[in-house]
Amino acid sequence: MIRIVSDSTSDLSKEIIDKYSIVIVPMYVRLGEKEKKDGVDITPEEIYKWSDCVGETPKTAAPSVQDYINVFSANKDDEYIVFTISSSMSASNNNCRLAVSELEMEDKIKVIDSENLSTGIGLQVMEAVDLVAQGKSLAEIEEYINEIKKRVRASFVVDTLKFLYRGGRCSGIAALVGETLKLHPKITVVDGAMKPANKYRGSAKKYISDYVKDMKEELLKAKKDRLFITHSGCEKEIVDTVRAFLEDLGYFDEIIETRAGSVISSHCGPGTLGVLFISNP
Repeated sequence: MIRIVSDSTSDLSKEIIDKYSIVIVPMYVRLGEKEKKDGVDITPEEIYKWSDCVGETPKTAAPSVQDYINVFSANKDDEYIVFTISSSMSASNNNCRLAVSELEMEDKIKVIDSENLSTGIGLQVMEAVDLVAQGKSLAEIEEYINEIKKRVRASFVVDTLKFLYRGGRCSGIAALVGETLKLHPKITVVDGAMKPANKYRGSAKKYISDYVKDMKEELLKAKKDRLFITHSGCEKEIVDTVRAFLEDLGYFDEIIETRAGSVISSHCGPGTLGVLFISNP
């Protein structure tokens, strides 16, 4: 049996996780002296409240080597395909590899550096779900994922720069200018790192709509089986407007809405929304 494992930054919904028996290894969120598990005993709303109160972004940490050992030791006769947040953003990938080495299970466990975050990872997980259902071998799945991960298109537009600033993701000057001019930058994931792209102005409804509309040409050239709308706490009306635009394209087989977990939300802040998909070759 091939088991699919991901750290919690893949931001997949409980419904998807349960339906496909995906094993999630929680990341850690540290609120001062308190350590919480992403998706287990902390919510994004609690993080926003704490962050605004103390003026800091929580520290986040990867699952430990022992966390991964515990997962793999539970079913040593099985094979595993494991997805982690980009190795340039976290020690999750390295810790997983150390666990595999310690257990001497290299032949049964393949570890994927997603070179991505949030449902940029989730898209890769879902591709693996499809391949397992098709009866593909572990080696075939690994080869395919390592090819397709280069075609994942992950981006998001943020409501406020203060969380990225607090977490060291942008300079103080950039944050000050952004807040003063009411700029809402588009952030893309390129080669495993976050890069600034376009900047938008206006109300949340306007700049998020502009962000999605600007991707129309690229969306119509995407792999059409699924697309994610992932957000960190946007108004329902705004998310519904994005979904309506995407549905009106009449292109995607499935549009999946998910809520970003505590680790991703702690860095991007509330009101962030992304549209994530895989491009065609």
